[in-house]
Amino acid sequence: MDNKILLDTIKYFNKQHITVIGDIVADIYLHGIIDRISREAPVLVLQQSEEKIVAGGAANVVNNIATIGGKVSAIGILGDDNAAYGLKNILEKNAADTSGLAISPNRSTITKTRIVAGGRATVSQQIVRIDNDNNSPLPNAEEKLLLDKLAAILPQTQGIVLSDYGSGTITPAVRTMVIAYSKQHNIPCMVDSRYSIHDFKGVTYVKQNDAELAAAVNMDIKNTNDLYTAGKLLLTQMKAAGILVTCGEKGMVLFESNGKISSIPVSDKSEVYDVSGAGDTCVAAFITAIATGAEPVHAAKLSNYAAGIAVRKMGTATVSAQELITVLEK
Repeated sequence: MDNKILLDTIKYFNKQHITVIGDIVADIYLHGIIDRISREAPVLVLQQSEEKIVAGGAANVVNNIATIGGKVSAIGILGDDNAAYGLKNILEKNAADTSGLAISPNRSTITKTRIVAGGRATVSQQIVRIDNDNNSPLPNAEEKLLLDKLAAILPQTQGIVLSDYGSGTITPAVRTMVIAYSKQHNIPCMVDSRYSIHDFKGVTYVKQNDAELAAAVNMDIKNTNDLYTAGKLLLTQMKAAGILVTCGEKGMVLFESNGKISSIPVSDKSEVYDVSGAGDTCVAAFITAIATGAEPVHAAKLSNYAAGIAVRKMGTATVSAQELITVLEK
């Protein structure tokens, strides 16, 4: 019965317009073939074979909403650089609205560059990651630009995501505006914040992994009882309708304000290649399902299936509506 409900929910994804605001990240993969050891230092010399830009951070949430069939608008700050144009191209290919992405001449696009090395007959492996984060406060003019873009786009939306990776896009003014708008217009708003979850009190739904949850409530989570205690505590602190906690190979737990707790096991343990970005996939599926009017537990189950598909792909990956349908029909 549940699977039929979930399949019916997916049918309405294309009628939902979700707005995502947050730290727009370009995940850059530089692939190289090991050539020799350098004479300058005991390090590998790579012959670069490929450079690939993938949507990361809030952009990965945007991309996943687009590929599972929802309409989506991205709001954030980019630099005037190749990473920015690569990201916009990726999102626009999936029909995401990028009119809310502002180009700043004063900042560079947030990038996470992974150097991947391998030989001609060996498995490629990541050997180092280079991050370029913009942690400096947004200038007033750029903050106002984001607020203006929010004011223009929010009236079109049925759901909102605040995707906070700690790079400062979601300023106090942006956060206040979004949460107030969500409450005033009864539009579900979900936050995924890695470091500052308590700043977002009043949102409808909160997404955390178990480690983030432990840090948020200052607890050691050693067993299921600890997890339940921590989840209920954060739910009370956040004054939210629900807290969705991802627990790796143990699945997810949904805490609802009506006291209901739903433990959702992983959908498929057979193949886990890469967990990069799976949390973004989870958020994308959950908020899109909630926007259709789905019950939170059904939205959580759909997000669990979506994340289960994502982790079986290498790198930051997206999930399509057809992939979800195929898994549910099995």
